[in-house]
Amino acid sequence: MSDRFELFLTCPKGLEGLLIEEAVGLGLEDAREHTSAVRGMADMETAYRLCLWSRLANRVLLVLKRFPMKDAEDLYHGVLDIEWADHMVSDGTLAVEFSGHGSGIDNTHFGALKVKDAIVDKLRTPTGERPSIDKINPDLRIHLRLDRGEAILSLDLSGHSLHQRGYRLQQGAAPLKENLAAAILIRAGWPRIAAEGGALTDPMCGVGTFLVEGAMIAADMAPNLNRELWGFTTWLGHVPALWKKLHAEATERAAIGMNKNPLWVRGYEADPRLIQPARNNIERAGLSHWIKVYQGEVGTFEPRPDQNQKGLVICNPPYGERLGDEASLLYLYQNLGERLRQACMGWEAAVFTGAPDLGKRMGIRSHKQYSFWNGALPCKLLLIKVNPDQFVTGERRTPEQRQAEREQAVYDQAPTEPVERQYNKNGNPIKPAPAPVVEQARLSEGGQMFANRLQKNLKLLGKWAKREGVDCYRVYDADMPEYSMAIDLYHDWVHVQEYAAPKSIDPEKASARMFDALAAIPQALNVDKSRVVVKRRERQSGTKQYERQSAQGKFTEVSEGGVKLLVNLTDYLDTGLFLDHRPMRLRIQKEAAGKRFLNLYCYTATASVHAAKGGARSTTSVDLSKTYLDWARRNFSLNGFSDKNRLEQGDVMAWLEASRDEFDMIFIDPPTFSNSKRMEGIFDVQRDHVQLLDLAMARLAPGGVLYFSNNFRKFQLEDNLSQRYAVEEISDKTIDPDFARNAKIHRAWKITAR
Repeated sequence: MSDRFELFLTCPKGLEGLLIEEAVGLGLEDAREHTSAVRGMADMETAYRLCLWSRLANRVLLVLKRFPMKDAEDLYHGVLDIEWADHMVSDGTLAVEFSGHGSGIDNTHFGALKVKDAIVDKLRTPTGERPSIDKINPDLRIHLRLDRGEAILSLDLSGHSLHQRGYRLQQGAAPLKENLAAAILIRAGWPRIAAEGGALTDPMCGVGTFLVEGAMIAADMAPNLNRELWGFTTWLGHVPALWKKLHAEATERAAIGMNKNPLWVRGYEADPRLIQPARNNIERAGLSHWIKVYQGEVGTFEPRPDQNQKGLVICNPPYGERLGDEASLLYLYQNLGERLRQACMGWEAAVFTGAPDLGKRMGIRSHKQYSFWNGALPCKLLLIKVNPDQFVTGERRTPEQRQAEREQAVYDQAPTEPVERQYNKNGNPIKPAPAPVVEQARLSEGGQMFANRLQKNLKLLGKWAKREGVDCYRVYDADMPEYSMAIDLYHDWVHVQEYAAPKSIDPEKASARMFDALAAIPQALNVDKSRVVVKRRERQSGTKQYERQSAQGKFTEVSEGGVKLLVNLTDYLDTGLFLDHRPMRLRIQKEAAGKRFLNLYCYTATASVHAAKGGARSTTSVDLSKTYLDWARRNFSLNGFSDKNRLEQGDVMAWLEASRDEFDMIFIDPPTFSNSKRMEGIFDVQRDHVQLLDLAMARLAPGGVLYFSNNFRKFQLEDNLSQRYAVEEISDKTIDPDFARNAKIHRAWKITAR
């Protein structure tokens, strides 16, 4: 064999520039950059050194042969021509990987099979000995790449991918590959900072990948020093003496590096379940005396290096797969920026994120940005120098924000209710509690205008809610067109629903406004960021609005009209309590004494609980969902109601047809559309409401009343109903002040027998 070989070094997309610098530094000659790879020439010593020392490569491939290929037969014979006895024994094990297509090969499995057949046929002995396949730990791993009619046949010297260093046997939910972590550290300037004696800290360290890779760089430890199995271990071309020499040199360098005064390397992780796995990974890497990991939240993060030491803060915050997730993560990024400004002055920071818009919300400008790929996800590395010159204190107004500001000025001129002066028992006036203070420096001008609107609404509606004993109400409903969302207060929680922007709106602008609003909400409403729940509300079909969105299972108790109810702000699009129906529920409570009450499409049966509170003789609640009926049962139990309250699971129309009971009061709030698998056919409120009301009126006792409501904006009640029943629209009587701006939130009717 030749003393000089062609090598292919593969790597994750985006790392090619860094890898070629590293490979040339390790001895690769005539190096050229390709997509997700670097190509060059080297001797065997350099090939071994690349395997041992490359922090960025996935694989080191030694090219055995290049040959033109027109079809599968050319492939077979090109592989067959190689003297495979120089590379493996006849009864050894083999694995073949094939990439590319063309020349009659459109299936990679078929291409790999042809390569395997050629090798096996070449090595088959007269006695029948032949290589076998072992995809996990073969004696020889072969790779063939088909590129524009040329076959490139290579031997994989690395074996398993080089990013698998061997220390990370435990990992979190969204692990970062070790070679990508190393690339991020190199781009962030960590080798320079480490050489200067700087510190390294990760406020969201997970299982410690950044910390281990950073410590290995600082300690001059070869990333694959402790690997036992290689692709060349049982290769017949392997030169053990040369490998042992290089391995011994790397071991000596690591020992010298480890005996230096260890750098200050610290990690913090909020999830207690990841602390021990991180410590186990660090111990397997042999770096326990360099790296320490503690449990801690980002909001309290504060590096404490010795002797006022500075260094690098590095982290990979969550990105969020949906817009709602990104919005919820805004506060995490804000907290990170706040901690950098307050606790890391003079440090450098590197934030790796797949959501660069969130990175902009940290309140610190990045001086450099690099593009990377984390698998198939495009990401940005934001490099930051933490000093006041980089802090963001405000933003220029856009034309849209200026228009919103003009609208705000008109709104602010609206008269407000007079303030009622209160006095203590000594006759002295009580000073009112100060209104929540919005931090001007942390909000864009658009965000500040939004905060002003929220505070104005809170001042007006808060007084009404306190007077009426309302615990949950809507404080904002797309008042400013640029900030299209609904914001509801549930006691001391905030529930935000973003309305999907029209297709005519630039998604980036819509996202930026959403983040502006989310930044303003905690300050304007004086609530903790952790108590803001964000969802995205789009046009729903069928039962999609009732489908589970999360699985936290966390219920919060709220009160309304002397009734206690459970809401779930996280798991479903709706919370279990339709706030716009508050007046209807209170009306039912007021009129229910001594009556038999029927609640159809009852959802979580909140109206039934109000009826029971009002002294109903009995309540019956019907719904198709077992989940919501269980929720209803908990609502009844919470108020001490159990007897006389029936919960019936079933299709409402079928249930009405089968029922022979009579009721004095019926409430119906049907969905606009439903096609549940548990019901026959499809329910459409516009098409089917006449049949529904006729069935329900047949169950109404003499002198009884039926309340019918729905939120279909285009709904029209059939005229012929008024010929059979006394029909009165009461929509305006079922809208409280918090929904006065959106009077079309629902329509309601009172129906009685003629």
